[in-house]
Amino acid sequence: MITSDFLASTSKQDIRACAIDPNHWYVVARGSEVKDKPIEITLWHQNIVLYRDEESTIHALENRCPHRQVKLSEGKIVGNDLECAYHGWQFDRQGNCSLVPYLSPKQKLPSCKLRRYPVRELDGFIWLFPGDTNPEQVSPLGVSEWDHLNYIATVSVINCPGHYSFLVENLMDMYHGHLHDDYQAWASASLQELRVDKNSVEAFYEAQSYYRIDKIWSISQLFFPALRRLHPEPLKVSYIYPHWVSTLGEDFKIYCLFCPIHETATRAYLIHFTSLNAFWLLHKLPVWFRRWLKNSLFGSAQKLLDGLVRQDIKMIEQEQQAYEQNPRRSNYELNPAIAKVQKLILSQGIVDYKL
Repeated sequence: MITSDFLASTSKQDIRACAIDPNHWYVVARGSEVKDKPIEITLWHQNIVLYRDEESTIHALENRCPHRQVKLSEGKIVGNDLECAYHGWQFDRQGNCSLVPYLSPKQKLPSCKLRRYPVRELDGFIWLFPGDTNPEQVSPLGVSEWDHLNYIATVSVINCPGHYSFLVENLMDMYHGHLHDDYQAWASASLQELRVDKNSVEAFYEAQSYYRIDKIWSISQLFFPALRRLHPEPLKVSYIYPHWVSTLGEDFKIYCLFCPIHETATRAYLIHFTSLNAFWLLHKLPVWFRRWLKNSLFGSAQKLLDGLVRQDIKMIEQEQQAYEQNPRRSNYELNPAIAKVQKLILSQGIVDYKL
């Protein structure tokens, strides 16, 4: 619970009080999560209902029935409309009231209108634009490897009890590989270069990788630690506001797609890709077989990815708690990448608590 004393103690330039820039596309769900029932999501204090119409097209409306303000996500889909569970009022895809079951012949449909959010289904995920500018002027980041037959995907959901900036900093600071020694993700990172523009920060590290995917059996390294061998690889991490992308050598690519909930809670999707590009003979096999192989190996890095997430969340939770106990206490930060991403976050977002 955020108290008034806590708010009074935060600076106007305090990154832990920084809201999101709403004029970007955020990932609010996987496509597979939205089926034949409406689902509830929250994106920076905005409670939203997602549902599919009869053509399986995704729609997003503010999650409330204007009659009694109850959640439409508790209702059901009727044709192309959403029906409220309480009194059966229905709302169309534009957010207009389309039916009141007990409306008398002398009454007109209420003129109430729900907010409708621009939403897209792209690369296996649901992308939502919560801003008030033209969404066509901004492109979603996208995940081009999602349907590519040469990439094996694993997805881990991050439910982080902290401000989204803590997670961004965690992802940009590759010196914390020490935390993950048990999972042998990477080691001995050394920052070589930073590149910064108004929308992104790129950090180039040299690191030691435990994995090399150069033989058909190499993917078994994800399951058998004895097969792993340390070797140097370039490690690039990029914060492309408001999401994050990383590559480790030529074999691995990771995305973190953000859905900040509020000042002390963040949801994100971590997507790990293992590349099969090195196996040129595999590329000559029938497409149906390659697709079967890709689908069969989905989630092959689940144990690794979930383990990394658990360890990171534990640290971020402690950072958030320490911050709330003493917001004015400064950190001793030695990684210049952190100052750059903090500056970017502050330049994009605004300090604005909504209680």
